[in-house]
Amino acid sequence: MSANRKTIVVKFGTSTLTHGSPKLNAPHMVDIVRQIAQLHQVGFRVVIVTSGAIAAGRHYLNHPQLPPTIASKQLLAAVGQSQLIQAWEKLFAIYDIHIGQILLTRADIEDRERFLNARDTLHALLDNQIIPVINENDAVATAEIKVGDNDNLSALVAILVQAEQLYLLTDQQGLFESDPRKNPDAKLIPVVEQITDHIRSIAGGSGTNLGTGGMSTKIIAADVATRSGIETIIAPGSRPDVIVDLAYDKPIGTKFIAHHSDRLESRKQWLFAAPSAGILTIDEGAENAMLVQNKSLLPAGITAVEGRFSRGEVVKIKNTSGKVIALGMPRYNSDALELIKGKKSQEIEQILGYEYGAVALHRDDMIVL
Repeated sequence: MSANRKTIVVKFGTSTLTHGSPKLNAPHMVDIVRQIAQLHQVGFRVVIVTSGAIAAGRHYLNHPQLPPTIASKQLLAAVGQSQLIQAWEKLFAIYDIHIGQILLTRADIEDRERFLNARDTLHALLDNQIIPVINENDAVATAEIKVGDNDNLSALVAILVQAEQLYLLTDQQGLFESDPRKNPDAKLIPVVEQITDHIRSIAGGSGTNLGTGGMSTKIIAADVATRSGIETIIAPGSRPDVIVDLAYDKPIGTKFIAHHSDRLESRKQWLFAAPSAGILTIDEGAENAMLVQNKSLLPAGITAVEGRFSRGEVVKIKNTSGKVIALGMPRYNSDALELIKGKKSQEIEQILGYEYGAVALHRDDMIVL
C-alpha cells in the first residue's frame, strides 16, 4: 500500500445511484465501486455515505400505492436498506473488498459518548481496510427523512473520520449562479471561498422526486464541513471517473474551501454537530478577551444566562448586540452560572460551595465562529 493516506467521504444521492431511473442502477454502481476500489488499492481511505434505501424499497415492493406518511417512508426504508447494502456488498466483493454497514441518526452524533463510539468504530474499520458504508437510520428517524439529512450526515461523518475531503455527488454539475434548469446560460461557480447569504440564496430545491435532498442541504453540509477544516466539493455523480479525478485534485464541480489551515481537533469539531442547550450573553470586555486575546470566558464577563443545561452541554455565546460569536461547553451548569455571572473567579467557591476552576468556559472547549 502506498503512503497516500488521504481520507475521503463520498456521499451518493438517490439520483446518482438510480441514474435517473426509479431503481438502483447496477451498471452505474459497478462503475462507482470500480473507482473506489481503485483508490482503496493505492492507499486512500474512503468512506461511503449512501442514500437510496427508500428508492430500493419502493422498487423491491413493486412500487406499492402507500399513503404519503412518514410511516410509509420508514416502511420503504426498512425494506430497502437490506437491498441497498446487499448491492454494495456484492459489488465490492468483485474486488475482494469488505464493507461494514453503520446506520446512524443525528442523535448518535449529538451525544458526546456515542460520537466517540462511532468515531472509534469508523477508525477501526478504516485501519483494517474495510470500507464503511453509512446511511441515515431512516426506519426509526423522523425529521431526518423529510430534510434529506444524508447531506448533513455526510458532513458529520467527515468530522468523525477527520477527513481531508467530502464529495457530495449529485445529478447537478455543481452550484450555479442561477438555476440551470430555468436559465440555460447559468454559469457554474467553480470555487466558493466563503459561504455567504448570497450563496445560500442561489441554492435551489431538490431536482428530483426520488430523493429527499436539494442543493440547499448541500450548502448547509458544506458549511459544517468547511468550518471543521474539510474541503467540500459538489460534483456530478454521472461524470466518468469523477471520484478518482477528484481524489487526484482535478477541478470538477464546485469546490468549497476549508476554513482552517490548522485542522480543529475532533473535540472542537463535535461542537458543530451538537445542538445548543442554552445561551450565554457576554460583555464587551469578555468578547475582546475571547476574540482578540484568545482567552477563556470568566464568570465576570457573563451578563445573562438563558436555557437549562448541564455542565458539558453545548451553549451559544452572544455579544451585547445579540450576535452569536462562539460555541462552547461550560464548566458549570445553568443554575450555577446564574449565581456566579458577573462575579470574580475567587468568589465562585464562596457562592456555590464548590468550584470546577476559575473559568466559566475554557478556551479548549470553545469554537469562535
